[in-house]
Amino acid sequence: MQFSTTSTTRPTPSEQREEALRVPRIGKVFTDHMVTIEWTREDGWHDASVRPREPFSIDPASAVLHYAQEIFEGMKAYAQPDGTVALFRPEENARRFNASATRMTMPSIPEALFIEAVEQLLRVDSAWVPSGQGASLYLRPFMFATESFLGVRPANCFTFCVIASPAGAYFKGGAKPIAVWVSEHYTRAARGGTGAAKCGGNYAAGLIAQAEALRHDCDQVAFLDAAEGRWIEELGGMNVFFVVDGVLVTPSLGTILPGITRDSIIRIAQRRGLDVEERPYSFDEWRADAASGRLTEAFACGTAAVIASIGKVRFGDGEFHIPVGPLTDALRDELVGIQRGVVADEFNWTWRVR
Repeated sequence: MQFSTTSTTRPTPSEQREEALRVPRIGKVFTDHMVTIEWTREDGWHDASVRPREPFSIDPASAVLHYAQEIFEGMKAYAQPDGTVALFRPEENARRFNASATRMTMPSIPEALFIEAVEQLLRVDSAWVPSGQGASLYLRPFMFATESFLGVRPANCFTFCVIASPAGAYFKGGAKPIAVWVSEHYTRAARGGTGAAKCGGNYAAGLIAQAEALRHDCDQVAFLDAAEGRWIEELGGMNVFFVVDGVLVTPSLGTILPGITRDSIIRIAQRRGLDVEERPYSFDEWRADAASGRLTEAFACGTAAVIASIGKVRFGDGEFHIPVGPLTDALRDELVGIQRGVVADEFNWTWRVR
């Protein structure tokens, strides 16, 4: 597919862009352009364009506003030591995007077209890729229903778009351990639901629990399963790992998002010779293992935050603390090193943009 390109006539002044790159704040400042591709049931994918970033004009009856047919991805571009730019496992983002699309009754996009759209934006906005310590360019591919109608059925028209924002540390205070609030009243997903899809509705449903976490001076919320209210599932926007008796434990997939960072950590850990268990892990176990000393580390992981140690866990009638251990730091250093091109990529995960 050929992309048409229209450059902005009002680029961000260089001094303003450099200031944004000096202290990047994810989702606060955006690059000058975006990529859009249209889909209709009659014509399939068409009208691929790189154009100035600007507001969309949609009809008040657009299906996304009434029936929430929308999905998104989160991925990053990293400046490399040789001056090039690399993506990290973009084909996995494309596959997960299509898995989300299937669950939400939306059209799949060819993986090559998904990646090409991301690369097109990176080429035109390459000056926006920060090179500072811990900085990257966060990329947000998303798709939403644009057909104008009122009626409960899948839409026939969609827009795919990619935007980008310079990113620094996800949590305030950088790499310090985070505090987590365990929600005992709200759940994120249930069996047969959309928990494994990256759709906005999942996050909207969790905002009330995240607000509860903030009121208790916590950075993130941890959700329990909807069926029994016993099993740790994932955090508000991240997967979670526990180090118990030297074994790396993480909740099983099914009702949680299959994180690309999660999968990368599992594979790095296994190559290091560590035992990894994907299994149910209850909140009661978490508390008991922390009290007995069997739990030596816990951390959250995701594209935005990469890996963040969990140092404190709060819940309705108490709290407990978790030490910061060496495995979390080692896994973070290796993963970030691969992403930034300073550690050998034995998995062939990095994708150079040309």
